[in-house]
Amino acid sequence: MNEFGLIGAYFARPARKALLGVGDDCALLAPPTDEVLAISVDMLVEGRHFFSGTDPRSLGHKALAVNLSDLAAMGAKPAWFTLALALPRVDEAWLAEFSSGLFALADAADIELVGGDTTRGPLTLSIQVAGHVPAEGALRRSGAKAGDDVWVSGSLGAAAMAVRHRSGDVVLPDEVLAHCAGRLDWPMPRLALGAHLRRHASAALDVSDGLVGDLVHICEQSGLGADLDWECIPVDPALQGIPEAQRRLAALSGGDDYELCFTANPKERQAIEVLSLSLGLPLTRIGVMRPGAGVTLRDINGCPVETGRSFDHFSSP
Repeated sequence: MNEFGLIGAYFARPARKALLGVGDDCALLAPPTDEVLAISVDMLVEGRHFFSGTDPRSLGHKALAVNLSDLAAMGAKPAWFTLALALPRVDEAWLAEFSSGLFALADAADIELVGGDTTRGPLTLSIQVAGHVPAEGALRRSGAKAGDDVWVSGSLGAAAMAVRHRSGDVVLPDEVLAHCAGRLDWPMPRLALGAHLRRHASAALDVSDGLVGDLVHICEQSGLGADLDWECIPVDPALQGIPEAQRRLAALSGGDDYELCFTANPKERQAIEVLSLSLGLPLTRIGVMRPGAGVTLRDINGCPVETGRSFDHFSSP
């Protein structure tokens, strides 16, 4: 099978939202009137972002999910994406599973593949997503105010523990591993939450590299610091039997959670609690923005808690 046969067999679909989609030199796209484009790109490299032998269906899902999470953090509605795929060889069974996982999430999120590229090389996946959002409605990292509450969606730490298990650093019981592996391999982008937060949040981002390290970006962009309460951090309940120090580092700096961290005026508390119920998604208030810089974490007695270092591609091993 040659390159164009591969594209035709596994990735070509009739255009729905695009004026022109897969099959030409460029896609032709038109955002809704009075809205602006929101664009993001992420790359997944075998051995760096995912383990060799990862199930291809889950990999197709995750490759798109991590990009959709960026759109969710901006409150944007997904519309189009492109895929650049480097393959060591053409494996039709692998491609069938990968594209199945990719398009299952694409259909659920109502986003359309409109182009891309394929080549031979080490297994590498790069997806660029584009969505749209009202020009003045996009959530940004720079909008937090002193006194704003800090919130986070869902629970934290399970995906990081799955990484540690697969790396041989810890051994998880089978039932705990199954749950943690599900969080690592099948993250769910919080698109509905992001769209609703345009009415309630002052700043937002997605938690990909670790809660504390990612929250620092809101602090820096907003010119503020943040105080967090360890007792309020929603550590995944599946980690209840894990030693405290491991739970803390997984939840605070482990990464791969793809939840949303956001800030909001205290006047929004009731509305956010109602939103949590309507979405069936826990939204937890974990701290407050303050004048100053950096993120501090304290326990129930007011003592500082070690947060660990969040993932960085060029300083992390």
